[in-house]
Amino acid sequence: MEHTKKSNIDIIDLKSKIRDIPDFPKKGIIFKDITTLLNDPSALAYSLDALTVPYQNELIHHVASIESRGFIFAVPMADRLNAGFVPIRKPGKLPYKTIEVSYDLEYGTDKIAIHMDAINPGDSIILVDDLLATGGTMKAAIELIEKLEGTIVGISVLIELSFLKGRDVLGDYPIHSVLKY
Repeated sequence: MEHTKKSNIDIIDLKSKIRDIPDFPKKGIIFKDITTLLNDPSALAYSLDALTVPYQNELIHHVASIESRGFIFAVPMADRLNAGFVPIRKPGKLPYKTIEVSYDLEYGTDKIAIHMDAINPGDSIILVDDLLATGGTMKAAIELIEKLEGTIVGISVLIELSFLKGRDVLGDYPIHSVLKY
């Protein structure tokens, strides 16, 4: 894999670039703030390398991601893999015809959507996000891709909150996590 920036950081240092914000967005949650990592060129380059490396020798048609923080990583990954980028967004945010799926939240439900022509049957897809927590949103994204008959090659996330067991709801898809908490 070639890119223009060299990283002088390693996996141990990478965790130090993520800031914990207690009680955000609500009391009892410790939010993993990646803006400090994104502000460090070496940490950002290392993160992109670490997210992309498992797929560099595979034919990938698209890197798909759920808005919005996943987009930060997915677009440069798509560029590095010579693949297209597919945004998965909240309903009403995509301009063309879409398909949608609902998924459960802690209190209620939400929906995500994808353009109905974003993926062709058999296209190989990597799903990318900044964080894997309970897995509900990622599971909904998988459902959208499968409705379009895409083939999910893998799931790549910067951070996995292992204690929330999100990977348990995602089936047998290979999941690559750069950092685990």
